[in-house]
Amino acid sequence: MRGADLIAQKLHQAGSSFAFGIPGGEVLALMDALNLAGLKFNLVKHENAGGFMAEGAWHGMARQGTDAPVVLLATLGPGVTNAVNVIANAYQDRVPLVFLTGCVDTAEAETYTHQVMDHQQLLRPIVKASFKAAPGALNAMMDKAISIAMSGQPGPVHIDVPISVAESETTELLKSPNYGVRAAQLPFGDVLEQARDLLGSAERPIAIAGLDAVNVDAGKEIEAFCEAYQIPLITSYKGKGLIPEAHRLSLGGAGLSPKADKSLMPLLQDADLVVLIGYDPIEMRVNWRNPWSENTSVIELTPVLRSHGMHHVSHTLEGDIKPTLLALMPEDEAGSIAEDNAWIVERAGAARKQLAADFTAEDSGWGPATIFHGLRDVLPDSTVATADSGAHRILVSQIWKSVHPRTMLQSSALCTMACALPLGIGHKMAKPEDPVVVFVGDAGLEMGLGDLAVLRDMQVPFIVCVLVDESLSLIELKQRANQNPNLGVDFSATNFPALAEAYGGRGIWVDDSEGLKREAEAALARNTFTMLACRIDRRAYDGKL
Repeated sequence: MRGADLIAQKLHQAGSSFAFGIPGGEVLALMDALNLAGLKFNLVKHENAGGFMAEGAWHGMARQGTDAPVVLLATLGPGVTNAVNVIANAYQDRVPLVFLTGCVDTAEAETYTHQVMDHQQLLRPIVKASFKAAPGALNAMMDKAISIAMSGQPGPVHIDVPISVAESETTELLKSPNYGVRAAQLPFGDVLEQARDLLGSAERPIAIAGLDAVNVDAGKEIEAFCEAYQIPLITSYKGKGLIPEAHRLSLGGAGLSPKADKSLMPLLQDADLVVLIGYDPIEMRVNWRNPWSENTSVIELTPVLRSHGMHHVSHTLEGDIKPTLLALMPEDEAGSIAEDNAWIVERAGAARKQLAADFTAEDSGWGPATIFHGLRDVLPDSTVATADSGAHRILVSQIWKSVHPRTMLQSSALCTMACALPLGIGHKMAKPEDPVVVFVGDAGLEMGLGDLAVLRDMQVPFIVCVLVDESLSLIELKQRANQNPNLGVDFSATNFPALAEAYGGRGIWVDDSEGLKREAEAALARNTFTMLACRIDRRAYDGKL
């Protein structure tokens, strides 16, 4: 057994089944070993896209009950540096990505410099840990790497594998995992009793849930908890669908839209209790710093102690989110509140109505809001939507109603462009039965066109909705707001339908609501991707965000 085989089999032991990357001479043994161990290797066109496909696959596997790391493989030098953006994204967006890189042996690096750099020094600021594989310690290294990637808040772990370690026979035998089975952690003591008392006496409670709750599949527990205590729920964008967004207690996702904040912030300021459920404010923008008074009681349920300093917390319940929610539930059914109170009906209900009114389809009958509403209406509830960064992402995240968690995927913390298409591709690989629609701006799509070739080779139904306005609209909006000149944001049109056809898909210009719905329904029956190129005005987002 080669060292590469032991590394790959340890990943298989942990439940990994997907690997993405671009091969190079230094990682051929690793790629072969991953394939032999049962991790399907998927060739991508760029390492950055490969990392996002890995994340999409992770979400797809998690929705089927498999909690396991995903793998990105890169060769030395440019292979590693191409992936820096997506590794940083995995770190901020809490994705358990194992990043395997090839490197030359230490002795060779002393006298050979072509493409040679210190991968570990480059990556350490944006990974939870970095290891260099060494003979005789591969079992221990992999156990540590997998445990670190999956524990607490998940995140990327880097493993640099010298060529000789990967290709040479190892004296080690494959051992069972040494990270064991972790018992559920529950907070205890006075703080738990104080939290129960606050929940029982609160008249105007509100909750915010985020990606840490998504990562432990706490949706059902959150819904029961909110029902029991009459608590309206706001989520981060990553938390959309933790409870169905049609639920009367759901106030939808938040964090980027100033228009949505006008309805939500007054609730936070008037609440007498705020409950944070796996809420990581790394997803939120600057106006979400200190959104409630320091005199407000704030209960935080968190798997890790927070050090962000973004807001005041009075009661920290550090532990696993699901059992903590259960521990806070009323002791008997009679202890819960059966009927909606004035806080729910008058205040939260009014906010729900205002949010719906603020994000309606355009009166003109065409525009980005009409596109998002139209596709939500015609596509099944099981559809997985992904959104690239840009003005369209803010709007679609407010309009698109998620029924389940992990069905609205985006880069929420790093907010990087060119993520939506590979996220959707990865999810489709892991859970092919679910329809996928990708929302992307024309600039974001052009940044990652090579991903269409990966999508073509899959031969599956898949919708790419590109908003064509020939502008970096969100940046252009900010330029105008700051009275800066229009600079570096506008560009000429691309014939996206022709581009889709060249890549082996189906491409259609779409300019009206009926055509959009008709083509979306037809797309679900094709064995290739469909690109809906929706032309909108350059200032179509004015007043909508």
